[in-house]
Amino acid sequence: MTRVLVARLDSLGDVLLAGPAVRAVAASGAEVLLLAGPQGEAAARMLPGVDRVAVWASPWIVKPAPDATPGHVAALTAIVEDFRPDEAVILTSFHQSPLPLALLLRLAGVPRITGASVDFPGSLLDVRLRPGEDLDEDLPEPERALAIARAAGFALPADDDGALRVTATERGAEPPGDPYVVVHPGASAPSRAYPAERHAAVVERLAARGHRVLVTGGPGERALTASVAGDHGTDLGGRLDLPRLADALSGARAVVTGNTGPAHLAAAVGTPVVSLFSPVVPAVRWAPYRVPHVLLGDQAAACRGTRATECPVPGHPCLADVSPDEVVAACEALIAGEPQRGDDAGPRA
Repeated sequence: MTRVLVARLDSLGDVLLAGPAVRAVAASGAEVLLLAGPQGEAAARMLPGVDRVAVWASPWIVKPAPDATPGHVAALTAIVEDFRPDEAVILTSFHQSPLPLALLLRLAGVPRITGASVDFPGSLLDVRLRPGEDLDEDLPEPERALAIARAAGFALPADDDGALRVTATERGAEPPGDPYVVVHPGASAPSRAYPAERHAAVVERLAARGHRVLVTGGPGERALTASVAGDHGTDLGGRLDLPRLADALSGARAVVTGNTGPAHLAAAVGTPVVSLFSPVVPAVRWAPYRVPHVLLGDQAAACRGTRATECPVPGHPCLADVSPDEVVAACEALIAGEPQRGDDAGPRA
């Protein structure tokens, strides 16, 4: 059996967006090892088509970065020597280079490597896509990954629609009761976060309009979720691992969140998303994929395209200027099934 190492070394959301490309590789009958970073491991273990998961912290991607020592490189070499891949497919975003990983994989003995590189790869890549030339710069991330996989010779079967997916989730994550909306106020970077007090106002208004609201967040976000839930929502901060969060999202009528991993997890379970999207990265590439969604936030704001983690504009106007009433209206429009961007979006890669 052919063995293929598929690499996606960054965050939870990035790994989820790589799902269709992983399925394309798996559809060939290959055994698939997904090489993930520490933040993406849990998502990697939920992707259909993944046979094995290996975790390695990339010194040029992970923050804080581990030291690039011979011992750290040896850990990657051990992963490669154990799996003995016939080839590797390196999945990257527009701002990332596959070449550092390609060099290490080549030195570890991988005979065929595919990636997308602006820089001349020399002998590091056997199959190269050139962003801006033979790879559209403004593809949604799942389609970019599919394009890289396709260049390596892997394609989705005709009966796979290319949507995001995760394996079956655990039942019982959400408290029993009436239908509900999920509000996930946290974000991986402050520049992508809707202000906490506005999230709290959204929860209060949704509750006043008769909606049951669950507020979710990671173990380090308990203070945030408690303040956002207040007396009007159910605080689940720190109580759900990723499979249980997926279950809670799959049962929701809609999800309110920023450009963060749970937005892509909601898309993977087919739940509509109110996306409070800061334009520090392009929405055309990172908006919720193939699900109904409403994009809120000034996409022409001064922070556009900066990739800033801290907002460079005083007052964070791209998101702070979105009123809680706008968020509630968008949420109710999705619940009512009103057509939104994302309803009929199909793969273009």
